[in-house]
Amino acid sequence: MPRQDASDLAHRLGRQAEAVCRHYLSSGRREGRYWLVGDVRNTPGRSMYVRLKDSPKGPAGKWTDAATGEHGDLLDVIRESFGLVDFKDVADEARTFLSMPPPQPGAREHQRQSPAPHGSPEAARRLIAMSQMITGTLVQSYLRERGITDLRGTGSLHFHPRCYYRPDEHSPTETWPAMIAAVTDLRDRITGAHRTWLDPRRKDKAPLDTPRRAMGDLLGNAVRFGHGSEVMAAGEGIETVLSIRQVLPDMPMMAALSAAHLAAILFPDTLRRLYILRDNDPAGDGARDSLVERANAAGIEAIVISPQLGDFNEDLRAFGRDTLRSQTRVQIGPQDVARFMALAA
Repeated sequence: MPRQDASDLAHRLGRQAEAVCRHYLSSGRREGRYWLVGDVRNTPGRSMYVRLKDSPKGPAGKWTDAATGEHGDLLDVIRESFGLVDFKDVADEARTFLSMPPPQPGAREHQRQSPAPHGSPEAARRLIAMSQMITGTLVQSYLRERGITDLRGTGSLHFHPRCYYRPDEHSPTETWPAMIAAVTDLRDRITGAHRTWLDPRRKDKAPLDTPRRAMGDLLGNAVRFGHGSEVMAAGEGIETVLSIRQVLPDMPMMAALSAAHLAAILFPDTLRRLYILRDNDPAGDGARDSLVERANAAGIEAIVISPQLGDFNEDLRAFGRDTLRSQTRVQIGPQDVARFMALAA
């Protein structure tokens, strides 16, 4: 949608700000020149205030949540109310509220895009498109807390400041900041997304029952770091793979997101040697055995790299980068030490 159309819709909604609030933020109430409510998701409370009239401080319809620092306009309120991913859906809902005629048919940017099925590859693609790169965000802080500071080749990772989380079908939807990882196939097409919800105060995973969830088509695909070649490494978790990349920053790697999916990753035609980043548990052992068998059957040399503790991020955090480098050096082929291993600082 053209930016001027978005501005026009926001302005039109602002002229009916109180009516918009009564409809979409019904848990709040008017107090003076403002509508007070708990947050943009219509939670009862008073920390979010919406300006109802134009003033020197700003136009009607602008809102700020004093508790979180979030701010926006009434289009954001509509987006959060319906859990919409695509802005075209937000614009259509706004037009419906304003009793505006639908956009002219034939204008490509105005064609309505149906909401993507929940958990589908299309929903994953839209979520990634709404997210931003991780530089300077909570994702970078979260990874730093886990000892991961070298972020070269991490273009598959993104940040979303308010990613939806619903514990189950009977519970209300929450929003948390999240690390969004793009899952791609061998042709670099996005087939899914992996979400890690984060707690901004602790710079750790959010205190949720399932702070990690995947969506889309995962089987055979992976979160990729670096471009595939004849030598690659593959592991389960994103943090596991990124930990090894701290000492092998130039080696292309894949995070399959689970032991079952690691065992089923698809091999690029160019692959000749595969390093398997094993998790030290029964599921990791099973994935290792299956992957070694599949690789050998395809004529690919398979070499297993094992951590001292449960996984490589535990090793990195417990022993430091130098020890992880030494531990990894003796487990990879001599020809790959000079090619891929970072020198000690």
